[in-house]
Amino acid sequence: MMGNVLSLLNMGAFLAAGAGLARRLVPHSDVQERLVFASAFATALLAGLPALAALVFGFTLPAALAALAVAAAVAVWGWLPAGGTAMGKGVEKGFWLCVLPAAALTGWLLFTHTLYLKDGAYWCGQSTYGDLPMHLALIQALAQQGDFPPGFSLLAGQTVAGYHYLCESVSSVFLLLGSGLKMACLLPEFAALPAVFGGAWLLAKRLLKSAGAASLAFWLFFMGSGFGFVYFLGGEKGNFTRIFTAFYETPTNYVEENIRWVNPIVDLLVPQRATLFGWALLFPALALLAAFALENRRRLWPAIALLAAPLPLTQTHAALALVLICGVLFFRQLLTDRSRAALFPWLALAAVCAVMWLPQMLGEILPGVQGGERFLRLSFNWANEGDNYFWFYIKNIGVVYLLLVPAFLAADKALRWFYGGGLAILLLSEFVVFQPNDYDNNKLLFVWHLLGCILVAGLLCRLAKKLPKRAAGAALAGVLVFLATFGSVLTVGRELVSEYQQFSADAIAAGEWAKEETDPHALFLTGTQHINAVASLAGRTVLCGSPSYLYYHGLNYGEQQAAAKAMYETPSAALLEEWGVDYVVFSGFERSEFAADESWYQSNCTEVFRQGDYVIYQVG
Repeated sequence: MMGNVLSLLNMGAFLAAGAGLARRLVPHSDVQERLVFASAFATALLAGLPALAALVFGFTLPAALAALAVAAAVAVWGWLPAGGTAMGKGVEKGFWLCVLPAAALTGWLLFTHTLYLKDGAYWCGQSTYGDLPMHLALIQALAQQGDFPPGFSLLAGQTVAGYHYLCESVSSVFLLLGSGLKMACLLPEFAALPAVFGGAWLLAKRLLKSAGAASLAFWLFFMGSGFGFVYFLGGEKGNFTRIFTAFYETPTNYVEENIRWVNPIVDLLVPQRATLFGWALLFPALALLAAFALENRRRLWPAIALLAAPLPLTQTHAALALVLICGVLFFRQLLTDRSRAALFPWLALAAVCAVMWLPQMLGEILPGVQGGERFLRLSFNWANEGDNYFWFYIKNIGVVYLLLVPAFLAADKALRWFYGGGLAILLLSEFVVFQPNDYDNNKLLFVWHLLGCILVAGLLCRLAKKLPKRAAGAALAGVLVFLATFGSVLTVGRELVSEYQQFSADAIAAGEWAKEETDPHALFLTGTQHINAVASLAGRTVLCGSPSYLYYHGLNYGEQQAAAKAMYETPSAALLEEWGVDYVVFSGFERSEFAADESWYQSNCTEVFRQGDYVIYQVG
C-alpha cells in the first residue's frame, strides 16, 4: 500500500512539473491546452529524468529519487509568479466531447486488459494477449536488475540496443518505489492519455480553425475504418457474430482478406506501449509545430524540443515522423522567409534535438539496427499481400482514402504544406522498411493517416455548409460517418468483450517465488512460449524467449534456442554450466514443446518449487 501511495505522489510531482512547464513554455494557453501539455511534458520528464539519473546511479531507487527531486524543482520553478503566463479564456466543448470518451474507453481497456485478476489468475484481452508479456518482462527486468542501459531479458547475452526502452522505464520507476506491477503499468499510461487524444484534437483545431471540424477529424482517426465489415455481412450462419468470438477476425484486422488497417485505440494504444507514449509526445509536439511554423510563434521551439528530446528511445517511428514533417515545413520557411530572425528558431530547434538525439542514436538505436537482421531494406507497399495498390488502401482505409485528393485540392495552402510532411512519411514508408516485420511501418503510416483525416474533415465540413438544405447535409454526413466508422465500432465492441487467461494461479505463484527467492541476475531455462511467468512476473532473464518477440526485433536467437532444446531433451551438467543456467522450469509449456527428460533433473538438481504443473529445479 505504501508503495502505491509513493507512486501516486511521484506521478503527482511529475504532473505538477508538466503543468508548470506548460504554464511557462506555452503561455496564454487555454484550459484544454494546459491539460494536454501538462500531460505531454510530464511524460517527457518521466521518460527522460530517471534515465539520465540511471546513468549515474544505475536504474535503482536513488535514481528514481533523484529524478523526483528534479521534477519537484521544475514544478516549483514552473509555478513561481511570472509575467505572460496567464491562462487564456474559453472552454471548447468539442474538445471534451472527444477526449473524455476516448480516454475513458482506452482507460477501461487498459485496466481490464492488463493483469486483470479473476479467480486467482491474470486475464487479458485480445489485443494484449500477445504483446503484454514482453512489455511486462522488460519493465520488471529493468527494475529488478537495475542495469542501465538494460539487457534484453528475453535472450541471454543480448543487450537492448535497437529497442526504444523508455516506453518501459516509465513504469519500472514505479516498481522501484514499491508499487504493484499493474499499477506501475497503468499509472503512466493513464497520465499520458490526455496528451495523446488532446494533442490530436489540438493539432486538428490548429490546422482547420474549427472545433467542429477538429472533432470530426478526431473520430475519423481514432474510430475510423475501411470497408472490412463487408466480409462479415451475409454468408453462413455466425459469419457476423464471429467478430465477437474469434481471435483477430475483425473488420479492421482480418489478414485472410488482406485487411490490415487496424483501429488505433484497441490495436495500437492499448497493446503497444511505445505507440502510446510516442504519440503522447508526438501529437502535442505537432500541435505546437503547427503554431510555430504556420503562425510564426517562434518562441514555442523550446517546448517542441523538450517533447522531442526523449522520442528516439520512446518510439523511434515518432521521432522519424517529426523529422520528416519538420523538414517539409523548414523547406516552406526557406521559400517564404530566409531572414535571420525567421531561421534562427528553426536552427536552435535542430541543434537542441541533435544534441539530445545523437547519444541515443549512436549508443542505442544504430547498434541494434546494424547488428539486427533484415533492418533497413527496400520493400514496396508495406503489408499488402496480393491486392491492387489502390484497392488495398480503399478497402482498408475507406472513405478517408477516397476523399484525400479532393480534400487536398480544397485545403488552404498552410494545411497542404503540413500534409506535405505526411506525404513524405507515406513515400518513405512505402519503399523502406525499418524493422524485420514489414507490418510495423504502420507506426509511421498512422501519422500520415492522422493528417489525412484532418484534410478530409475539413472538406466534409465545407461541403456540409454549402448544401442548401440542412437535412440533406445531415443525411450525407450520417452516411459517410457510418461508412467511415462502422468497422471500428465493431472492432471496439469485440475488444470490450474479449477475455483470455494469460497467467494461471500456478504461473503467478512460480513468478512470485522466482522474484522473492532468486538473484535478480539469475538465468532461467524455460520454454520459448510467449507467456513466461519468470520473465514477465519476476523480471528474470531467460535463455531464449519467444521467437515471435526475438525475430521481430531482428535478434539472432538460433544458438540459444538450440541450446534450450538440448538442455531439455539431452541434459548434462557440462551443457548447463557452459550456458550458466541457474534454474530450470518445467510446466505444461515446456512438457509440450520438448521431449523433455525431467527425470534427469529430478536426479541431478534440487527441486526448489512445485505448485500445480510448475516445477523449478536449481542447478548445482
